[in-house]
Amino acid sequence: MTDEQTDIRIGVIGGSGLYEMDALTDREEVRVTTPFGDPSAAYIVGTLEDRRVAFLARHGQGHRLMPSELNFRANIFGFKTLGVEWILSASAVGSLREEYRPLDIVIPDQFLDRTRGRISTFFGGGIVAHVGFAHPFCPVLSGVAFDAATGVGARVHRGGTYVCMEGPQFSTLAESRLYRAWGMDVIGMTNLQEAKLAREAEICYTTLALVTDYDCWHEGHDAVTVDMIITTLRENAVTAQLVVASAVARLPVDRGCECATALGSAIITNPDLIPSDVKRDLTPIIGKYVKV
Repeated sequence: MTDEQTDIRIGVIGGSGLYEMDALTDREEVRVTTPFGDPSAAYIVGTLEDRRVAFLARHGQGHRLMPSELNFRANIFGFKTLGVEWILSASAVGSLREEYRPLDIVIPDQFLDRTRGRISTFFGGGIVAHVGFAHPFCPVLSGVAFDAATGVGARVHRGGTYVCMEGPQFSTLAESRLYRAWGMDVIGMTNLQEAKLAREAEICYTTLALVTDYDCWHEGHDAVTVDMIITTLRENAVTAQLVVASAVARLPVDRGCECATALGSAIITNPDLIPSDVKRDLTPIIGKYVKV
């Protein structure tokens, strides 16, 4: 077998509506213990397009976890301990632009943070690091995802800003109008913290933002409900699985991006002063730069 067939270098995070990867074969459940608690669920490790892939249902089995309840650190740390270098994330979003229609896919390149108090770093407790985040999505992996989506015939858009709101409520009309006035493109509740932590973990990360509705700014969508978007979610999930499989088939790619070395000049704390238990707990993240 090749390294791609035995190493788990590709991770997939499934969001609302995407709770399974039907094409994943040779499956096994892998439970990971992290210093930050338990991930959302067991990782489903299997073979997709002759490559080993780890799949995680973001909201847990049966969609039990709200966006604000997600243990983002454990989820990303778990992928890191499995050896993952690329994470393809899929999530449901509302559209803030007329031309981004329900069932379209947007591959954003920027974020606007409207969350409150979520933990989005592995650092603290005696160690400080500041990673670059001007370009929060891996441009190389985003290109792979765009080509994959185009290749399967999806309506896909490259670039745009993802507003990450706290939730679990949907936007007020005033908020939705404000985000449009600011020039934002899509709105969701989950991806920002994943992207920040993936960058600290030196994992390439991108998002397939699956448009389910127009948010409440749009005439006819001024009372967005779960019932209203559930059919779209199911259709989105079918397309997302095709895109993910196509993207996985195109990996691995050269990791010459900034993601692969994001911590190289980011850790500012004197290594001799970092508590030994922190060094031990963060070894999968910092072990390349700090000796335990």
